[in-house]
This record gives sequence, structure tokens and C-alpha cells, in this order.
Amino acid sequence: MFLSVFEMFKVGIGPSSSHTMGPMVAAARFLDMMRAAPFQFAGVRASLHGSLAFTGVGHATDRATILGLAGFLPDTYDHTRAEDVLSSLATDHTLHPDALPPLRFDPKTDLVFDYDTQLTGHANGMILMATDAQGDVILRQVFYSIGGGFVMTEEELADGKATDEGAPVPFPFKTASEMLGMAKASGKSIAAMKRANEESRGGAAQLKSGTARLWQVMNDCIDRGLTTDGTLPGGLNVKRRAKGIHDKLQAERGMNLTAPHTVNDWMAVYAMAVNEENAAGGQVVTAPTNGAAGVLPATLRYYLDHVPGASTAHVQDFLLTAAAIGGLVKYNASISGAEAGCQAEVGSAAAMAAAGLCAVMGGTTAQIENAAEIALEHHLGMTCDPVKGLVQVPCIERNGLGAIKAVSAASLALRGDGTHLVPLDACIETMRQTGADMSEKYKETSLGGLAVNVPNC
Repeated sequence: MFLSVFEMFKVGIGPSSSHTMGPMVAAARFLDMMRAAPFQFAGVRASLHGSLAFTGVGHATDRATILGLAGFLPDTYDHTRAEDVLSSLATDHTLHPDALPPLRFDPKTDLVFDYDTQLTGHANGMILMATDAQGDVILRQVFYSIGGGFVMTEEELADGKATDEGAPVPFPFKTASEMLGMAKASGKSIAAMKRANEESRGGAAQLKSGTARLWQVMNDCIDRGLTTDGTLPGGLNVKRRAKGIHDKLQAERGMNLTAPHTVNDWMAVYAMAVNEENAAGGQVVTAPTNGAAGVLPATLRYYLDHVPGASTAHVQDFLLTAAAIGGLVKYNASISGAEAGCQAEVGSAAAMAAAGLCAVMGGTTAQIENAAEIALEHHLGMTCDPVKGLVQVPCIERNGLGAIKAVSAASLALRGDGTHLVPLDACIETMRQTGADMSEKYKETSLGGLAVNVPNC
């Protein structure tokens, strides 16, 4: 099994990897299908199902689908051009994607939030259709946004998990047990094995430049969040807090008046900065999702800014180790809140971040696996119940607490010798089972939990 670091970490836009980035990617894929089809198209339509319908407005799923059908992609998203396209669409009801004829599309009638029809493959389902001049559907495709910006067609999902068709990699571990075994046999660290896998596919230069860009985007996102205030969009009137907290922390530095636990506020504010940017529709990196995008960058920034002896030379090892753990979770369970609750998002992010931090602080392979297990274990059962369907409450603070848990998990693991009772594989399987048993009300539908017990205005 091979899942690239560049699949686990993808540059995109907020507020959701599954509900914003995924639908945009699906729509772009549908355009490619249209370009390859021997038909004369005149229009497009879309219907959103399951969680994409229930929380689609708060997650900007409608906007993302429309822009995807206009030819936009998350990693090259241009906000100004997007606003121009949406403004023109409101008056002429026509999309103009490259290499296709003008396509009729009226958002009021051609984009349907279908709350009643549940598609069977995944909680995040959508149907895209292309029509001829008479309005008859002549091309139709079901897509599933399966978390973290990953998209599969109905047929791809039915074929199973193993979608990697590339050349074999040197260390094809599918479980934590296999990963530990390969590390012991080879004498290599998790990061070294992951690096060998990546370089066997894309080369060392691509890996170096790509991981550098990922951290640059993550770090820039933190900095924007720490220097921007105001109120987040969406109607809840949630005020940005990261800048105010950061300003106070900066003012207190060197005053010898703060308690030791104040370091927790630094971890939290870095994460909150990212997720406030995400909630505002800014540029973020899935880690492994947008809703959990703050945990890992906050943990890495904490390491670089607050840990003696930290070095940017270790950033790639951090990201590679984290990606290896994230790949195990995705392959054997889920990183989708709509499929398994927030344990699959913030829980997975905390496990990835804990592993990365443990690695760059000199942890053994066994200690790294232990760190990931501790972090994931103590997120088991966490629900996804965003108020008003927005990635704001409880998501923003939850990322801050996820970062604190990640650092604590890494620290606890480093205090031991790597031996522990619950294997990471068992914890991942428990998370999968818990997600399968969890009521749909608590899986990103906003039909239960805080979403119904907190006023939406």
C-alpha cells in the first residue's frame, strides 16, 4: 500500500476538505469525462446527498461544486476570479470551462440538495450530470468525497480500497505491525522508509521541494491567522480569537509572570489560527483534513519555536512520519468525519502530529508508534457535530486541544521504552468499529450534539 505524502497533505481552500475541496475536485474530474466523451453537451446539473446535503451550505459545498464545474481546482484557486465567475453566473446562467462549449447552469434549479436520497457508497455522495440541447441527461457520474479531499467514483469505490496502481515501493507496509517489522529488519526509521517509498515514485528533488512547499503554506497560514482579526463568515458571528491571544502571549514573554502551563496556549493558538483561516475560506493544507488542519502545523510550529535544539532540517522527517501514520489510519479505518465522526479527523491528526513530534525529538520506531496510539486512543468516540454546519464550533478550539494532546502523547511515549498494552493497529480498528456504530446524527450531519443544543444565531 502506498499513499503519497502529497496525497495526505494537499494544498487547498477552506472550510472543508471533504465538503469543499472534494466536490470541486469531483466536478473537475467530471469535466474531463465530458471532454473525453463523444457527445455535444449543452448544460450540467448536480445533486448533493447525505452529509454533503445536510451541511453543504455551511461548508460551501454548493459554491465549490459550481466553481469545479467552471474549471477551478483547490490547489490553484484564485479567489478574485472565482468571485467574477459567480457574479457572471448569477446573470447569464452559463459556465465556460476550458475545452467545452458554454454550459447552461442555473444554481437555483440545477443544483439540488437532496436530503432524502442516501447514496449507498459513502455519507458524502454527489451526482453530476451533463445534458444535451433538449435538456436530456446524456452523461451521469456518481462521486464520493471520502475525506481529506480524496474523491472516488462509484465504480472506483466498488473496486475496493487498493487504488494504487504504480510501481512497487521498497516498504509497502499496510499496518503498524508491518511498519514496525520492516523498520526492525531494515534498520531504517519510519521517515527513512517513507522517504524511500516517495523517492521511488517521484525522485528526491520533487520530495524536497514538495515538502518544503507544504510547510511553507502551513506556516504562512498560521502567520495569517495570528495577525488577522474580525468576525468569521457564516452567520454564527464567531469572532477570531487567535490574534488577540497571540498578542497577549507576545506581551507576556520575558516578564516571568506566566505559569508553566501557558505553553499550552501557544500550542492552541497556532492551531486556532489555522482553523480560523480555514473557516474564512483561506488557503490551508489538509492534515489529514481541513477540519483538522490546525493540529499538525501547530505541533510542528511548537517544536520549532519552543523546543530547544529544534531545527527546520527535521521538518521533512516530521511530515513523512506523520504521513505514514495517516496512511495507516486512512487505509484501515477512515479520516472522514461524515463516515466516522471527529475521531477520524482530529483524532487522526493528533496521532499523526504526535508521531511526527516523537520522531524529530529522537524517538525510536516503537516510541513513535506508541505516541500515535496514545493520541488516537484518547480521541476515540469523538463526534462531529458542527453548529449550523460550519467548521467553526467546536472545530476551531478542538484543533487547539488536539495539538495539546499530540504533544502530551509524544512526551509520554518518549518517557517510556516503546512497550505498551494497546497496539496502534488495535486502536485504529477500534476507531473504525466505533465509527460504524456511531449514530448518523453525530457524523457531520449537524442533526445531533452541539449542533442542536446550541442556538444557531
